[in-house]
Amino acid sequence: QVQLVESGGGLVPAGDSLRLSCAASVRTFSSYAMGWFRQAPGKEREVVAAISWSGGATYYADSIKGRFTISRDNAKNTVYLQMNSLKPEDTAIYYCAGLRVPRSSGGNYYYTLDEYQYWGQGTQVTVSS
Repeated sequence: QVQLVESGGGLVPAGDSLRLSCAASVRTFSSYAMGWFRQAPGKEREVVAAISWSGGATYYADSIKGRFTISRDNAKNTVYLQMNSLKPEDTAIYYCAGLRVPRSSGGNYYYTLDEYQYWGQGTQVTVSS
C-alpha cells in the first residue's frame, strides 16, 4: 500500500511563497508519476501540476503557469510544489497523487484526476488578500 503525506501548507499573505512536500512510503518511488491537485470550497478538485517518473516532463495548469514549479527527488521519495506569487484564489486544500507507470513511460505525465491510484490526505493553503 502506498502512503502519501503532504506537508508545508499554511496561511500566507498574497505575494508570498510556500513549498509543499509530499513524502511517499514506497520502495520504488521512481516507478510512479506524480501530480498535485487542489480543491477550493464549493469547487471540484482540479489539477495543478504533474511530473513524469523521471522528472523529465512536467505539466502545469494555465492558472498557475509561471508561478508554481513541480519537482521530485527520487532518492528522497519526495515530490515538491514550489508556489510563488501566491494569490487569494490559490486558497485550497492541496493533494498529491501517485500513479504507478511502466519505465517505458519516462516522458509521460498524467493530469487527469481519475488516472491516479493513490492520494494523500491534503494540506491546507490559505492566501490572504
